[in-house]
Amino acid sequence: MEATIVNLLEQYFANEEEFNDCFVVDVNHSNKKLEVFVDSDSAMTFAKCQRISRHLESYLDEEKPLGEEYVLDVSSPGVDRPLKFYRQYLKNVGRNLEVTTTEGETYTGLLKAATPTEVVLEAKQRIKEGKRKKTVVEDITIATDAIKKSIVKISF
Repeated sequence: MEATIVNLLEQYFANEEEFNDCFVVDVNHSNKKLEVFVDSDSAMTFAKCQRISRHLESYLDEEKPLGEEYVLDVSSPGVDRPLKFYRQYLKNVGRNLEVTTTEGETYTGLLKAATPTEVVLEAKQRIKEGKRKKTVVEDITIATDAIKKSIVKISF
C-alpha cells in the first residue's frame, strides 16, 4: 500500500508544476488510517497539503484499497520528525539540530552546511585544558551514512 501511494504521488508531483519541488517523506498505513508526510524545497503550505489530500482521496474513493470508510491525514513532517533526506538538511541550514550517530554519539549545534555525503554542525564542546575544562566552539563534520537520527531543535 505504501509503495502504491508513493508512486501515485511521485507521478502527481512530476505532472503538476506547483508540486515539482515536493517529495514524500513517509507513508504510514494501519487498518483504515493512512498518514502521508510530504515536504517541499519551498514552503509546504496548507493549500499544498489540501490539494495533495484531494488527489489521494479521489484514488482512495475510486479504487477503495481501504474500504468505504477511512482516515486520511496529509501533512508536512513537522519539527518533531527526524530529517531523512538531503533536501531536508538544505532547507534547515541555519537551524539547530540534534544529531545522533550510528555509534551512539549525540551532537547538538547549528547546521552550517550540508552536502549529499556530510553535514557540518557548529557545536560547543567541553575540552580539558590542563586541570581545567573549557568550552570551545568548533565545526563537527558528520558523514551522512553515519547519521542515525537528526531532529531540528527549536529555541525559544
